[in-house]
Formats: sequence, C-alpha cells, structure tokens
Amino acid sequence: MKRRSLALAALALALPLWATAQEAVLRKNLAERMGMQQIDEVRSAPISGLYEVRIGNDIYYSDAQGNYVLNGSLLDTRNKRNLTSERLEKLMAIQFDDLELKNAFQIVRGNGKRKVAIFEDPNCGYCKRLEQDLQKIDNLTVHIFLVPILGADSAQKSQQIWCAANQAATWSDWMLRGVVPQNKAICDTSPLQANLAFIQKYRITGTPALIFADGTRVPGAIGVEEIERLLNR
Repeated sequence: MKRRSLALAALALALPLWATAQEAVLRKNLAERMGMQQIDEVRSAPISGLYEVRIGNDIYYSDAQGNYVLNGSLLDTRNKRNLTSERLEKLMAIQFDDLELKNAFQIVRGNGKRKVAIFEDPNCGYCKRLEQDLQKIDNLTVHIFLVPILGADSAQKSQQIWCAANQAATWSDWMLRGVVPQNKAICDTSPLQANLAFIQKYRITGTPALIFADGTRVPGAIGVEEIERLLNR
C-alpha cells in the first residue's frame, strides 16, 4: 500500500512536468509550421487528445503534436451545445463594473432599471440601425461610449456630440434623424481617447459593440428580440 501511495505521488508530481513539455512541443510546432508565434493559451479540450489553442479571441483545435489543426466549432451533440461559442462568450465578456461610465453619456427610457453599454461610431451604419431598434425598448438605460474609428469625420462628429450641451439629444438627432451636429464647442475630449484605448485593450474591433449587465459582449447589431432576451437574462 505504501509503495502504491509513493508511486501515485510520484505520478502526480510528474504530470504537470509532462503537460508543460507537451505544451512546449505543441507551441513550437505550430509556430514553425503555421506561424502561430503569439499563442495566448493552450488547454485540454473536452475530447481526449485534443487541445484548444487560443490566439486572442480566435480558437483552434489541435492534436498533441500540432500535426492536425481545426478552425471551427466544437459541438456537444448530446446536450446540443456549441462549446466553441460558449468559450468565446466567456473570453469576450467584459464586466460592467470595469466600464468607465464617466466616459459615456446616458439615454434613459422608462424607469431605466435595465442597462446596456454600447460602443459606437457616429458614422457607423449598423449603429444607426441599432439606434432605431432601441427606440422600441422601454425601461432601459443606455450608456453610449463614442469611439471614432471610421476616420476624421467620425472624430469631428464625436467631438461635437461629446461637447454638446445636451449630448443625448445631439446624438439622437444625428443617428435617428440625420441632423448634422453644428456646435463648435470645445471641451475636454480625453474620454474619447480613453474609449479608444479601452476597445484596443479588450480587442473590440468594430461597432456597435454591446456590453450587457451580466458581462455578455455582443459584436455587431442585433434585433429587438435578442436585445430583450439578453437584458432579461
């Protein structure tokens, strides 16, 4: 019994070393063969012998040697789950408390109890479509973070909206009714730069990007029903 216990203890100590060496082999082969130089994480996948390889928010699956690589969704057919989508949702989540709400302005509808934060460019067509859909949702506070990523005109409009006496009204006039901001006010626009730094840090690459109260992050415009579902989850 004592010998068996010692053997098990030795095995327990050896396993982490073996796993580290195996990961090193996998990283080396993928770097040499596929140019994957900046692998952020390697971890075991739910299938024996399969590894998840993460580069940013991109997920790949590989065997232990990096001889075969798959870029696609891993599906759990028994439980009808898309494991890759679930993993990406966790990776992309941004805690609401991590948002710097002072760098946003608010639009409140109804009692405002539900909340969502949205990163938007004033020249983003999908953002304008999303704003139209948001008009159909009540009892909501929308925190709008301006991120001028579509060029110089976006930067100018963002500054005009941010420096306006009534940011929410100026924003709505432009996004919903096409009334171009005309004010020439000058103010501190460092919050806009902070927003750009934030999306770079969290790898938000397009607008709109929605962050819900539970941390769920959704890239791109979604419909009213999906917004309601995520608000109420």
